[in-house]
Amino acid sequence: MNVKEIQSKTILSTSKVYDYVINPYVGCQHACSYCYARFMKRFSGHKEPWGEFVDVKVNASELLAREITRKRKDRVWVSGVCDPYQPLEGKYQLTRQCLELLVENDWPVTVQTRSPLCLRDLDILTRGKSFEVGLSVTTADDGIRKLFEPNAPSIKERVRALGELHQAGVRTYAMIAPILPHAESLAEELVGKVDYVRLDRMNYHYGDWVYRKYGLEEFLTDEYFSRTVETLASAFAAAGVSCL
Repeated sequence: MNVKEIQSKTILSTSKVYDYVINPYVGCQHACSYCYARFMKRFSGHKEPWGEFVDVKVNASELLAREITRKRKDRVWVSGVCDPYQPLEGKYQLTRQCLELLVENDWPVTVQTRSPLCLRDLDILTRGKSFEVGLSVTTADDGIRKLFEPNAPSIKERVRALGELHQAGVRTYAMIAPILPHAESLAEELVGKVDYVRLDRMNYHYGDWVYRKYGLEEFLTDEYFSRTVETLASAFAAAGVSCL
């Protein structure tokens, strides 16, 4: 793993998903096979495979402290092209520092991660007046998770984290995207732990080789996705959980 500490020029960027996005890191140790953020290699100058490099923006909180005084207050996505709670966050605490500033200045925040490390920051997350935290939960089968997301935390850990966040009063959501094989039963795991869910097939093909390598092509069909979305949407609706 090539880890490099860098000085970034900016940290609070405009986003097409939410109003702003903060990415404290360039690159991601989770190295999910399908990750759309692989395109970042075109801009970072890294030649290493995706998942084998991370640039750490060590001045992230310093930049944010200045930028939030100059920009219009609106929702911030943490993060868009890296996991803000990838393992290096345990050492650098850049996400924690940024969230602390956003809480102090009363900015709305949407956190998206795969890691239960977010529970470390419950003291901050519960103070945010308009904070929500989502975990990506792509399958109910941890064996499938190991094929597509071998370096990411287990499904069980993610579901547990959602439950603890929800119980603590944090608004929570599950990002079921991309919908991986054996996602059909996720409603059973998530009901009571989330305020809403996001369902998305995500039509990019970086991870198609995994389906082919392990004979999972049947789960790439339109029929599978349509059936799974219908099954999940129906189950969540019956439990009063909205699907976006």
